[in-house]
Amino acid sequence: MGRLVLVPTPIYEELPLEPVALNLLKEDALKEDTILLIEEHKVARQRWLRWGLPREAIEKFIVFNEHTQKDLAKEIIEKLKSPKGTAYLLSDCGLPAFCDPGQVLVDLCHRNKIKVSATPFPNSIALSLALSGFKHDRFMFCGFVPQKNPDRTQWLKSELKRSETLIMMETPYRLNKFLEELSNLGTKRELFLGMDLGSPEECLLRGSAQELHKHPETQGKREFVLVLSPLK
Repeated sequence: MGRLVLVPTPIYEELPLEPVALNLLKEDALKEDTILLIEEHKVARQRWLRWGLPREAIEKFIVFNEHTQKDLAKEIIEKLKSPKGTAYLLSDCGLPAFCDPGQVLVDLCHRNKIKVSATPFPNSIALSLALSGFKHDRFMFCGFVPQKNPDRTQWLKSELKRSETLIMMETPYRLNKFLEELSNLGTKRELFLGMDLGSPEECLLRGSAQELHKHPETQGKREFVLVLSPLK
């Protein structure tokens, strides 16, 4: 399988692109199997040239926004099923797939077992939401889970009754215990687990609490953010 890479861009148009993203695009933009997804052609073109990226790559721009996503999403997924296929998703500014049409594409990638990643972004909460692919037009940051029972169990039961997408955090050494607790509570929500975000050891998992609790990657101590899908 190929991969989808979210490329956060500066909100203020005069600022430079983050160096890792810049070097990655310089290296990959002109490759035959690279797909460049942008939100609006004029804005993307201006920024692309300001950042010193190859002018020839502009011909490869594909407009992916609320008007085109329905027609393009499945076609892009088919291309990403090729081992060499890589799609870079850039919004006009900010973090792609965060309150953005890219959410649909990220969701389809997870469902088709296509790797999703992002170039560096400093906020783990927003990044986890974007990488999850879950709908998050309404979401709740629940913060850290209380450490002691009975407060802990009652808190979890109360939060799980909320209808919106939920974001929860815990200390790294309690990762597997936390997943076991969610599994025992019988939540039907799908879970997204973003572990060691932005590092070489980054691991993104999506599935049920039972599946993630048993997964080999969740058995040790890892920094993580947990996102729970909205109730259907």
